[in-house]
Amino acid sequence: MILKNYVVVDLEMTGLHARTDRILEIGAVKVEQGKCASAFHRMINPHMKLSKEVMELTGITDEMTEGGCEVWTAVKDFQKFAEGFPLVGHNIIFDYSFLKQCAVNHGGSFEKDGIDTLKLARKFLPKAEKKTLDYLCIWLEIPREQSHRALEDAKATTVLLQYLQEHFEEKEPEAFLPKPLQYKVKKQGPASTRQKKRLKELADWHKIDLDVEIDSLTKNEAARITDRIRAAYGKSPKM
Repeated sequence: MILKNYVVVDLEMTGLHARTDRILEIGAVKVEQGKCASAFHRMINPHMKLSKEVMELTGITDEMTEGGCEVWTAVKDFQKFAEGFPLVGHNIIFDYSFLKQCAVNHGGSFEKDGIDTLKLARKFLPKAEKKTLDYLCIWLEIPREQSHRALEDAKATTVLLQYLQEHFEEKEPEAFLPKPLQYKVKKQGPASTRQKKRLKELADWHKIDLDVEIDSLTKNEAARITDRIRAAYGKSPKM
């Protein structure tokens, strides 16, 4: 069976860990009967200042994210966009982990089948020195207006998958069958009123400008930031 219907997705994030970092951007391409049918894009407000490294890598700035939507709104919109279609991505479990973590944090769920173009590249492109999307775009001359932006990377991954299908799917169709995406998630609940009050008092006492909005923190995030400030500066008199 030739794979003809799927959604290719790519995310940009503030870091590498779904439990502690945040989604900045979701980009996706829907392919129906082998042809690109529609595109999806959302810029997300992470309610925190972006690091210099993230801004240099992606070109995304604080000004760009300030007008973005809430992350759960974006993820719900993407779920609707991808409903009934398997997901495709380059190291798909990485992007999927952020989407599923967000869904579970907000009382939802997200179970999907998927195909990983990174695994396919490792299997079918042994001569490629590297298997990153950046390298493969150069090696296969896949055009991209900008790297490390969600929609552009989703478009490039679509072209990569279609190249792999054209050259290898007929010989090994089983390699292109979607499989259940496995990622275990533990819900990260919002910070309590007491946690937020303590953190604000601590930051105010030490005259620290937090780079994240307190109301956006999970319990674990609030606890980590509080512990980090205490370790570096000590407790406040109220604590």
